[in-house]
Amino acid sequence: MKLIVDSGSTKAAWYVALPGSMSFMIRTAGINPVRDDLDAMRAVVGGARVSVESELVLGRASSLGQMLRFSHVYFYGAGCIPPYSGSLCSLLQEVFPEAEVAVESDLLGAARALCGHAEGIACILGTGANSCLYDGRDIARQTPALGWILGDEGSGAVLGRLLVSDVLKGQLPPALCTEFLERFRLTQAEVIERVYRQPQPNRFLASLVPFLADHAEDAAVHALLVGEFRRFLVRNVAAYGRRDLTVSFVGGVAWQFRSELQQALEAEGYVLGRIEKEPIRRMAEFHQ
Repeated sequence: MKLIVDSGSTKAAWYVALPGSMSFMIRTAGINPVRDDLDAMRAVVGGARVSVESELVLGRASSLGQMLRFSHVYFYGAGCIPPYSGSLCSLLQEVFPEAEVAVESDLLGAARALCGHAEGIACILGTGANSCLYDGRDIARQTPALGWILGDEGSGAVLGRLLVSDVLKGQLPPALCTEFLERFRLTQAEVIERVYRQPQPNRFLASLVPFLADHAEDAAVHALLVGEFRRFLVRNVAAYGRRDLTVSFVGGVAWQFRSELQQALEAEGYVLGRIEKEPIRRMAEFHQ
């Protein structure tokens, strides 16, 4: 048996790869070793093992229920970079002592899910954004994401930032500005408070993106979306100098705005590979 994990900071998917059609998945809170202490990570990992055991014993694969021995654990996650990944790797080895454990970045997981064993350009567009040039096994080159203040072009946080800024500065049609403020019950003072004084402003900004989805056919919103996705390509993907490769994406923003993303790619001279909302099953295929 193999265990493949795709973890963000808020939620994680744990895919148990079993023979035939018996594979299954459970979900837990996310793990980010940059943010979480050892006790917090142990609670999530220990709970995941208990949930997997329950699934095996209670009917998913009852014949294997008493033989919970994984040959490999592949953990892909946010914040899984040295030196922070070391503590998580040790913890996983403690909880799954029979397994060979590997802890890698969420970006490498996305690349393996999107491109398999072929070369390609892999991108994440969710609350944050990232990209890499992938050689069929590992990341060959990466443009630094830099977070939502300095980078993360095309991400939910940056799209939300552009949206609220355009609303408050009157850059969108008046009817849209009014609808936005009424829908979210926000004043300028409240926006300033949420962005500059309260924790996790990136998540607050990303929470505004559904408004863009609801009005994606409006000319001004459409221009905002396509323009920002083009900016993502210019500032992140162009550096790889590989227009011969397809560009693929994972993440909720990429999935939600796949039509606008396709237009941005065509405008910048790139070919779309694939867009996956959730990459966990294709990660499992890579490790078959």
